[in-house]
Amino acid sequence: MLCCPLPHANNEEGRRTGNGMQVPTDAPYSGESWPQVEKNKAAMITRMDTDIGRLLDKLKELKIEENTAVFFTSANGPHQEGGVNPEFFQSSGPLRGIKRGLYEGGLRVPMIARWPDLIQAGTVSGQVWTFWDVLPTLAEIARTPAPKNLDGLSMLPALLGRAQTNQHDVLYWEFHEPGFKQAARLGDWKAVRSGVDGPLELYI
Repeated sequence: MLCCPLPHANNEEGRRTGNGMQVPTDAPYSGESWPQVEKNKAAMITRMDTDIGRLLDKLKELKIEENTAVFFTSANGPHQEGGVNPEFFQSSGPLRGIKRGLYEGGLRVPMIARWPDLIQAGTVSGQVWTFWDVLPTLAEIARTPAPKNLDGLSMLPALLGRAQTNQHDVLYWEFHEPGFKQAARLGDWKAVRSGVDGPLELYI
């Protein structure tokens, strides 16, 4: 598993200078009329994209790209740390919220899967799954038993375009920074509450 630290903020530097998105260079965006912090963020994303391209090139060079499963995803939605403004690039798209919040903009992220031997290019799935589903999914791909007593489920059938009969009854999130928040999703329904005594917001 490759854990990319980009794009990420140095919060201490952000508090000190207003720009916590530290990069060796803001190329190829040096000439843009954007705020410096946004140029740095864009440079980070381009750097990450380039490095992932190099990784895929290596799989091709080793002649294992066709039967290697590659997942690309994120731990959370866009952030406003280090001086960046998530609205500048419309980073949440049509979704409400950002990192550290429990609305869809903070929680819902893409899962891009590439496995040429078994996943048809351009396939789109609406299957809902979570990070705690990744380990059981990888275990089934590796044909090895997943650890017992996990909350996660293998989503391999959905990845392969088959019926995903094993589904979560409910998804639950709880967050304590800053303050208490909780959310739950049941089918197409989602409830969000901010604060122990906060009102319950219900969405479909």
